[in-house]
Amino acid sequence: MATVSAKKSVIDKFATHAGDTGSPEVQVALLSQRISNVGDHLKSHGHDDHSRRGLLAMINKRRRLLHYLIRKAPDRYKDIIGKLGLPK
Repeated sequence: MATVSAKKSVIDKFATHAGDTGSPEVQVALLSQRISNVGDHLKSHGHDDHSRRGLLAMINKRRRLLHYLIRKAPDRYKDIIGKLGLPK
């Protein structure tokens, strides 16, 4: 689980304006952090199917947000993909 300070630092890094916590960029960055944490958990707990289901839900939510960004603002999409190092 991410600490409050880690979450705040991600929000500060990807916010588009002051007080921004809901823009697609921030949501994708937070989901990417959670996906990484759950992925690490699953490496050592391979039989944790409940966490695996949650991981797939987070991956799909991130995919939908990225699809929204590529339709509405392709330049913002390319920026967030570059910052996070995501494929595509």
